[in-house]
Amino acid sequence: MIQLIHVQKKFGARLAVDDLSFSVARGEIFGLLGHNGAGKSTAIGMMLGQVWPTAGEVKICGHDVIARRNAALQNVGAIFETPVFYDYLSGWRNLEILSTYTAPTPKARIAEVIEWVGLSGREKSKVRTYSHGMRTRLALAQALLPRPELLILDEPSDGLDPEGIHEMRQTILRLRRELGLTIFLSSHLLNEVEQLCTRIAVLQAGKKVFEGSVADVKAAPGKVSLKTPDFSAATELLRERGLITATAQGGFITLADGHSIAEITQTLVGAGFTVEGIWQHEQTVEDFYLELVNQQREKK
Repeated sequence: MIQLIHVQKKFGARLAVDDLSFSVARGEIFGLLGHNGAGKSTAIGMMLGQVWPTAGEVKICGHDVIARRNAALQNVGAIFETPVFYDYLSGWRNLEILSTYTAPTPKARIAEVIEWVGLSGREKSKVRTYSHGMRTRLALAQALLPRPELLILDEPSDGLDPEGIHEMRQTILRLRRELGLTIFLSSHLLNEVEQLCTRIAVLQAGKKVFEGSVADVKAAPGKVSLKTPDFSAATELLRERGLITATAQGGFITLADGHSIAEITQTLVGAGFTVEGIWQHEQTVEDFYLELVNQQREKK
């Protein structure tokens, strides 16, 4: 559904996106992560044909966005940057007007998307009376009007309160589950990305530094939490026996290849150490992201 091939974008002398390649398969929820200024919005702008790449190819739904923009975006809905509406008109009237920019939309379809995003009962209220969360839902309704196969969302939960974030998460999951949409989103809310996405890519200074599945990120192979009164002495013994290769703040150890938690426990207890707890650590996307970013900074 999405394919970026060695894409580069320069703004004058500044390199905003550097040799970026990744692909998104049909039916995925794919997350693009990175700090402010990492190049996320520039990458999305190129996918939507609003920013022209300096080099490389951007293909959406099998079509080159530059050569065949209309065909590429025919089945795409998007929320990009801050949605703008006519505040003095109702949500319903806004959708009517905005839909005419692409194609006339039947009233039944407008009613359907309003129901989908949870604005029923407020669709005839003026947009100036809408909360931030309701405006976000109206933007999502607009993106759904043309019956897209691909939905591109730039920070869809930005500025929402916890309840609004939860509702947006459930709506995105429902769109994928019930409508079979492919969803691409950028976000700085790493907990949301972990709960939503099947795969992620991480940008730093415009360059991709990781691409892979969320399941692989969370696996954290060999990383174990160890709780013992004398962590320093215990891990020194484990190093001497060749059972671990590293330790980390917070009481983490990394098992050497071929060794198990049971073996660690048996060794420590046999040497007289008290083991208050030991378990396989499942790292969060946030853990992974922060560690990855720090590693990249140390390389510079």
